[in-house]
Amino acid sequence: MAICLDWKRVSGTTITIFDNSYSNCQSADSVRPVLLGLEGTGGRLYWQRIQTMLPDEVSFDGRRPPGPADPVNAALNYGYAILYSHVWGATMNAGLEPFAGFMHVDRSGKPSMVLDLVEEFRQPVVDRAILTWLNKGGRLRLVNDMLDAASKEEVAARVLLRLNTRERHRGKDHEVRSIIQMQARLAAAAMRGHREYRPFAFQW
Repeated sequence: MAICLDWKRVSGTTITIFDNSYSNCQSADSVRPVLLGLEGTGGRLYWQRIQTMLPDEVSFDGRRPPGPADPVNAALNYGYAILYSHVWGATMNAGLEPFAGFMHVDRSGKPSMVLDLVEEFRQPVVDRAILTWLNKGGRLRLVNDMLDAASKEEVAARVLLRLNTRERHRGKDHEVRSIIQMQARLAAAAMRGHREYRPFAFQW
């Protein structure tokens, strides 16, 4: 299997999956380090900017891995968990193997394909929902390093609202949860060599 990268797009990189008959494509193993490097750099710049956008009273020193964290990171982790469940369901419905991905390394117990597909939906579904709410005066509270019940309810309600929001996709308006399903089916078609895969780009 090979991956083609179209570097001409200013708004982002288009990833196209083809079989090895395409001589101008590179193997997934050779492309993965490049993309992971871009992801890492982009992530650092993104979260640095987010720090400057949040109100002063909101404590946030940057993105941290899952575990004991500040309220913002705890809310993001909780929101991502909700998003993962929807992407996992879409992956299964599309006939994809959740544990066999492209960019995330395959490892026992790690749903690499789910983690691959979830990337294009993290920011517009979870980050947007939580960060917008915090900028409008929303408050989070931790109890024993976990969000309290009221905070969880607020985060879940806003993430689910984003999943039900309609966005423009392929010339029509669709709920975001439906777009997730459509992208999973597109990934399955790309792996069969029927179509190229283009990630969905949201407007903030």
